[in-house]
Amino acid sequence: MNPDVLCTREGDIATVTLFNPDKLNAVTAAMWIKLKQVMDDLHADESLRCVIVRGEGDNFAAGGDIEEFSTLRDTFEQAQTYHGDWVGGALTAIVACRHPTVAAIQGACIGGGLEIAGQCDLRIAGHSAKFGAPILKLGFTMAHTELAGLLALAGPAVALELLLEGRILWATEAHAKGLVTRVVGDEEVHAEARATAQRIAAGAPLVARWHKRLVRRLMPTVQPLSDDEVRENFAYLDTQDYRTGIAAFFAKQKPRFDGR
Repeated sequence: MNPDVLCTREGDIATVTLFNPDKLNAVTAAMWIKLKQVMDDLHADESLRCVIVRGEGDNFAAGGDIEEFSTLRDTFEQAQTYHGDWVGGALTAIVACRHPTVAAIQGACIGGGLEIAGQCDLRIAGHSAKFGAPILKLGFTMAHTELAGLLALAGPAVALELLLEGRILWATEAHAKGLVTRVVGDEEVHAEARATAQRIAAGAPLVARWHKRLVRRLMPTVQPLSDDEVRENFAYLDTQDYRTGIAAFFAKQKPRFDGR
């Protein structure tokens, strides 16, 4: 089966599954586009009360599919489409969904996976789940639209720790830093996510929707970047360090960056 975003439903709870198990559910461009479509459809369904987001098998998602970067995200213009329309569209659709969302997290929740989970309202993680955004090892920056979501979730101190060190956090540390709502045994993740969704679904659905909107509305507003700042966000595309980082990833070697 090709990489995909699957959606199933049981009663008034829907489950969205990131499906690319051969690559730890790395999210392809087509999956970002499909994720937006799925979330938009769920948003429009008045009969739903909660949405669970999970990955296929034992991983949530190990980021974007890096094999696509050289063809789909290699210029500033391509990056604006990739991050602004595809990734940004999917993440915005998760936030905008009127129904509460619960991420059920096992295994890798890295990069784009962390961004997807971070836009959900609640995050239930197994003890062996791993969190991070080690993109410094690839020589590129997190897109500003995606960084805004990480900042809203965990604040500047945690965001900088993840981005500057590239360290991977186990679930207990991620919970202590505010990235995760609850940590349970690995074998309990999906049952606890389901129980969480059922508790939400048992409440007044309009109240849940109003609370979602109120919390989002009362959060500090991110100031938009200037055109020059947006270009600087993607200046890595013209650097040797970026090419070095990508080449090292595929060669399974440690990159040696020289600041060019």
